[in-house]
Formats: sequence, C-alpha cells, structure tokens
Amino acid sequence: GQVDAIADDVVCNGGNTAAVTFSTVNTVGTTTYTWINDTPAIGLAASSAGDATGIPSFVATNTTTAPITGTITVTPTFTNAGVSCVGATTTFTITVNPLGQVDAIADDVVCNGGNTAAVTFSTVNTVGTTTYTWINDTPAIGLAASSAGDATGIPSFVATNTTTAPITGTITVTPTFTNAGVSCVGAAEIFTITVNVSGQVDAIADDVVCNGGNTAAVTFSTVNTVGTTTYTWINDTPAIGLAASSAGDATGIPSFVATNTTTAPLTATITVTPTYSDGVNTCVGAAEIFTITVNPTAEVDAIADDVVCNGGNTAAVTFSTVNTVGTTTYTW
Repeated sequence: GQVDAIADDVVCNGGNTAAVTFSTVNTVGTTTYTWINDTPAIGLAASSAGDATGIPSFVATNTTTAPITGTITVTPTFTNAGVSCVGATTTFTITVNPLGQVDAIADDVVCNGGNTAAVTFSTVNTVGTTTYTWINDTPAIGLAASSAGDATGIPSFVATNTTTAPITGTITVTPTFTNAGVSCVGAAEIFTITVNVSGQVDAIADDVVCNGGNTAAVTFSTVNTVGTTTYTWINDTPAIGLAASSAGDATGIPSFVATNTTTAPLTATITVTPTYSDGVNTCVGAAEIFTITVNPTAEVDAIADDVVCNGGNTAAVTFSTVNTVGTTTYTW
C-alpha cells in the first residue's frame, strides 16, 4: 500500500482545518486507509472509524497558552485478488495556535494636567509572538486615536480635559498571536482613562469698605459639574477683622465688620483654592485672588478755639488729618 504525502496544517483555535483527501499512485487494485492522531485535544478523534478516504475539515481547538500539535499517522493497505498488503505510513501534523490574549489592564483616573500610569501589555501565551494594537475613542484626553502599528503598551502621558466635567477615553487593546506564519487575533481587552477637571472657582470682585463697615458677603461658585467642588482660603492681613484662614472647607466668606485702626487703608489679599472631587479622587485647581480694602475712619485734627474783638481778624484755620494715602475732604 502507498499513500501520497500530506501537507502540514497550522490553524487558529476555533478555525477550520484544511480538508484532507488521501490518494495513492497505486492502480488496478484498491487502496484503503486508516489513521491515528496522537493529540485528540486539537479537536480530532484519536483514530479513524474503520477505513477512511481522508479527514474532513473540522473546528480546531486549543484551550492552552501555547501551540499544540497533533501528529496524524496514515496507514495505506493495497488489496488485489483477495490479498491485502500494508504499506509504509505517512505522517503529517495539524498545529493549533492559541488565540491572541492580553492580560487585564486597570482603569486609571487622573487630574487634568496630571500624568497617567504607564501601561505595559502582557499575555499568558508562550512560544509564539504576541503583538498588540489599540484604539482610543476620546483623543481629547491627550492620547492619540490609535496605536502607530504594533505597540508594547501606552507610555505615561499628560492627560487633558478642557471641559467642565470628567471625560473618559475607552481604550480597546487587540492582541494577535503568531506562530509558524499563522496569526490569530484574540479577544480585545477594554480599559478606561478618566480625566477629571481641575478645581475651579469663579472670579470674585474686590471690596472696599470703611472701618466699622460691613463687607459684602462672598459666595464661592464654579463652572464645574458632576462632581463636588470644595474651597479653602487664606487671608494675609487678619487685622482687617477676618481670620487668617478658613476653618476647613468653606462655601464662601460671610459679611463681617471690617476694622482698621491705622491712618492709611489696609488691604488684605484673600487666596481661594478650589478642589474638585469625584468622590474618590481630588484635583486641586488654580487659586482665585481678590482683595478687601478697609479705609480708615476720616479724621480731622483738633482746632484751637479763637477769641477776637469786634472788627478784629480771626486766626486763619487750616484743616488737617493724620490719615495718609487717600484724600480727606471737609465740610463745616
């Protein structure tokens, strides 16, 4: 008996093998074939059920992390005039590659202007080579829309968000396993990078009041949405009647009685720092600065009484003040 050589086959897990038809150069009599397979895990039975004309295409399987190979040994038998003659076997292989696989990647949450965590792609597959490509559905986070060819990961980058609410980029990583010239695309891994907004506080008008007067109440506000914004403040001149800093988070600065016991205006610079929170992560934003100026109480120096005779000249009176910087005017 004689059976023609059969080409080896390499397929992906879940792929269809090439159909195999047994043939022989022998003529006149009849050639029959049987086969055995040393690795049924590839999705093929351990042996033929009686005589076979070939091996039909089948769905190959590989649930491991490396290629598996079934060696199929075909035995031919030539029969003529009631006599059967077994011939030399022919051996060929069917190799089943695993599908590409990429390990899970943790989601990341960063602040606008912050550095993302570097991502390195990895796989449980061995023996062959795994390559990766990725796409990003939200380039506004500061990451390109897709990888430039095969990638080993995503380096850390400066995240961006110029809106008033968090934005999220969904990154889809597709792995491809290659062995023996056959590439097998696997299930994609999806992870997200969320970029929170920086804390923001709206501009606050400066205030000018007199010693003993009531300042304007200040309410802090923000354009940011979705999360929560809290505020703290510091005051560089407590002498105006305002504490040196907020006692914890503040929603504003209530009206207070301003003080100035000096002879010139006192100006306090109040620095308000906003912090945005998504409930877990916080992002401090640019401070807003405004001033409260407290003018001194107007003052006129004492003036000596004067006594003159009828028809006499009074002493000239010049009004003066201890106050400086501003202007003092007088009425009498």
